[in-house]
Parts: sequence; structure tokens; C-alpha cells
Amino acid sequence: MSDLIDLQKKLVPDLVEVMQQRYAVLHSVDLFQPIGRRSLAENTGMSERNARSEVDFLSKQGLIKITTKGMYISKEGKVILEQLAEFMNEIKGLSVLEKQIKDKLNIEQVIVVPGNSDQYEWVKQEMGKACVSFLQSVVDNEDIIAVTGGTTMAAVANVMNPLDKANNYLFVPARGGIGEKVENQANTIVAEMARKAGVQYRLLYAPDPLSESAYQTIINEPSINETLQHVKGATVVLHGIGDAMTMAKRRKTPEQVSVELYNKQAISEAFGYYFDAMGNVVYKVRTVGIQLEDLQTIDHVVTIAGGSSKGKAIDSYFKQGKSNLLITDEAAAKEILKG
Repeated sequence: MSDLIDLQKKLVPDLVEVMQQRYAVLHSVDLFQPIGRRSLAENTGMSERNARSEVDFLSKQGLIKITTKGMYISKEGKVILEQLAEFMNEIKGLSVLEKQIKDKLNIEQVIVVPGNSDQYEWVKQEMGKACVSFLQSVVDNEDIIAVTGGTTMAAVANVMNPLDKANNYLFVPARGGIGEKVENQANTIVAEMARKAGVQYRLLYAPDPLSESAYQTIINEPSINETLQHVKGATVVLHGIGDAMTMAKRRKTPEQVSVELYNKQAISEAFGYYFDAMGNVVYKVRTVGIQLEDLQTIDHVVTIAGGSSKGKAIDSYFKQGKSNLLITDEAAAKEILKG
């Protein structure tokens, strides 16, 4: 396929550009339906005039439907979109990026979706879809799926579906809550994932971070201890990676700790651990839930993080952190390869 694509790019480059543009329109309609022309233009980066022209063409082909509420993708349009997905990835060189990232980070599997999630929310949705697809291939009955918080995990929850071959699995938070918007906390995300998947869940009512004395008191609370046993028995972990200083600010970290993180050149954060560019742990927040060492015995650890702003953080985490699969986007992948 790659040879044919190279020929197309040389002989009919405008054809490839038109295909990419129309794919982007179908893709956005599929994600955000019902969607209006103005929103479509914003999500695809097109002018309203170009968006209107492409909509007219795709409507005449029967690939989208225009209603008073907005545009919807048709059944035929959905089929075309799915058939084009692999081809578009080849055009964008995503399969090459996946191999390069896999080799650089020394990881079993990498999935790169097109776009930059720093700029477009739909890119996070695509990373979420890739995560759900992976879960459908590995999750079995009695499995426990532990999930961290954050906007990327919230995007995964937004596109969650029942995991076909299993109907008796459990969602649990991977750690206690942090001081951020409730919709981005692990408890909220876990409840939403379980609701959409149609399965059970457990919540972990524990603040984050904790003092040593508070930690010892909380983990001995019967209700919290019961949930912690489920968390420690997780067979799948879904987690994001944060930029160190951004996460420190989000947690309302004391100024002296923020200064320490800055002086020690902290780059990334995951599970309450802060890493420098070489993957060394430079600071640890006392948290209730999964610890870094726990990952070594978990069957499937899935890291989901994207956006050009996360490239260095992802590279930093993978110097030491364990993961079987990285789901990221094109912008982050290119940033990782710069390092």
C-alpha cells in the first residue's frame, strides 16, 4: 500500500489532499453529530466556504444527511469512514511513527492517532476509541480495570462501550482524588465508564496527597481497605501522564515543593511520582492506590497521553515506567522523536 500511496502523492497530489479533507469532514461529522457547518469548519480547520462545498459534495454522495438539527453521517458514510481509516494512517505516515516510537521507548505496542489533542478535542476522542478497542480485545470476565483521572481519561469514558466478550468485570479508581474539577477525577470517570459498559464499579473516597499519619489511618478504614484490595488486584491499568509543573499547580502543591520540582528539573508525573528527563524519581506524593512498583505484576498497563505539550513528559516517563501499550497522537509522537 505504501508504494501506491507514494505514486499517488507524486502523480496526483491534489487527489490525496482532497481525500484527506473529505475524510476529515466525515470524521468530524461522525464524532460530533449533529453538527452545524460553523462547528464543522472549526473542528476541521477549514474555512466555512470550503466546509460548505465539501458538505454539499458528501451529501450528494449520500454519505452525510443534513437536517434542521445539524449533520449526521449515513450508514454508507460510516462504512466508507472505516474503510478509509487504515489508508489515511498510511498517507499520514502514522505506521512509520508507531514503529519509531516503539523502538525509541522500547515498548511492546504503540498506537498513534492523527492530530494534536492540545488543539482539538476530537483527537482525545480518537485516543479514547483506540483504548476501548484494545480493551475489547483483552478484557475477560473477573478482570479489574483500574483508571486514573485527567482529561484524557475523561475522553476515554466518553466513548466507552460494553466490552463484548466480557460482562463480569469491574472498574476501580487507580488512586484517590486530587484537587481538580470533579469531572476529571478518577471516581467520576470510573462511574461513567462502568455506566456505559453496563458493569459494576467501586469508588475510592480518599484525598490526595496525604500525610503519613493520615495515610495510615485512611487505609485501615474498612470501606476504603475493601476498595484498595480490588485496586491492588487490578489486571488492567489505564493511566495518563502529566506535565510535572502543570500537575504540581493543579494539586495546589506547596511553594517549597514546587521550587524543589523546578530545581530538580521534573518533567513528568504519573501515579504521584515526578520524573526528570532521565526517568529518575525526583519527588513522590503520598497517595492511596496503585504505586509504581505495582505495575510490574499487572498484565496490561495502558498509557494514554497526547498533544505536543506532552512529548517530553511521555519520553521522561518511559525511561522507567512500565507500560505494554502507549496510545498517543501524531503531535506528541513527533515531539518524542525530537528528543
